[in-house]
Amino acid sequence: MNWKEELSKAMSLLAADPRVLFIGQSVGYPGHLLYSTLAHIGPARRLELPVMEDAQCGVSLGLFLAGWLPVSIYPRLDFLIIAANQLINHLDKWVEMSGVRPHVIIRSMVGSNNPLDPGPQHQQDHSEALRLLMPHTKIVKLTRPEDVVPFYREALAKPGPWVIIEAPPKRRGYD
Repeated sequence: MNWKEELSKAMSLLAADPRVLFIGQSVGYPGHLLYSTLAHIGPARRLELPVMEDAQCGVSLGLFLAGWLPVSIYPRLDFLIIAANQLINHLDKWVEMSGVRPHVIIRSMVGSNNPLDPGPQHQQDHSEALRLLMPHTKIVKLTRPEDVVPFYREALAKPGPWVIIEAPPKRRGYD
């Protein structure tokens, strides 16, 4: 059992729901190893976005309001914090403002330092800080491949905002 295989299974599980739309960077085109876990999903279900982290989270909330279940992909957790305004003040607080729990799944990962060390701004783990800032959002940190499919299955089944952080313990990516 390895990360890439389990993530590919989890993405297939999500894609089986006709409401799911995958959005983000390296969703429609190669460029990050996350793409390899989505390549088997048809292009009509993947929407490539430019680098616009804050707006991407806002688009995700809008897609939910239009009836979609967005799986919003941020290749690095370091850059998900650029979307802090939308994450903390909108997505997480939507239930307080409207009584509705937006069903949005945010997917991100803690960056690897192998085969190359990309530097500290690409390998930070902000999962605990997000838990403190987002009390209405389920924050999950995956550290074992056997947990990948069950947590994505739960995120699909239980409405509300989710942030799922992939953090392989060996910090070697998905091998």
